[in-house]
Amino acid sequence: MSETLRAARVAAFEEVPGLVHGFEQRLGPAGWEERDDTRRRVASTLARSGRLLLLQQVHGARVRRAPWTGRPEADAAVAEAPGLLLGIETADCLPVLVVDPVRHAVAAAHAGWRGTAAGVAREAVAALVAGGSRPEDLLAATGPGIGPCCYEVGDELRAAFGDAGADFFRPGPRGRPHLDVRAANERQLREAGIPEARIHGVADCTRCRADLYHSYRREGQDAGRMINFVGFAAT
Repeated sequence: MSETLRAARVAAFEEVPGLVHGFEQRLGPAGWEERDDTRRRVASTLARSGRLLLLQQVHGARVRRAPWTGRPEADAAVAEAPGLLLGIETADCLPVLVVDPVRHAVAAAHAGWRGTAAGVAREAVAALVAGGSRPEDLLAATGPGIGPCCYEVGDELRAAFGDAGADFFRPGPRGRPHLDVRAANERQLREAGIPEARIHGVADCTRCRADLYHSYRREGQDAGRMINFVGFAAT
């Protein structure tokens, strides 16, 4: 294919000098590319800006600090030097990117329902703050993920979110609740101190938009993965 990387981007992030980011969009049908091939393709495309660092995502809230070798188990990461690009793989789960344009630091999180219930976005922001960032300086963006239109879940998930999470569930057409993972993560970002006006996003539903995104709910085991990335380019 003629393209090597197609990605949605956020206007507020585009205005940050030196920042590289994107929410990858599919280049081919389900199963057209092995996941390791996707990783190599995206890493090669971004190589001029820096080294793409990926995780072995386990649906938790652990945060790693870059750099590292291999793919350590975690679902969020922080990078505080140029040339370190954080990558999050998704196929319905929500990618969350956070940028400190003052310190030139970034964080990225993989937020499925388990990671969201465990507070992965909140933990990613806390890791930036622990490194010296001020919440009011941060910019955040949530990327494409399965929307509440399509994310039918079981009633047992309500307990994982507690009473405070009741607003994230809505009745579905088949009598089962639908979960709004984006709203849950945006609340975490606000509660972590990021001003609402500095929280942005690409609100596409991955299950609805078969033309743009892979979706595990739609494609099952054959679903590919998108790589969502953020970091400051090497100087």
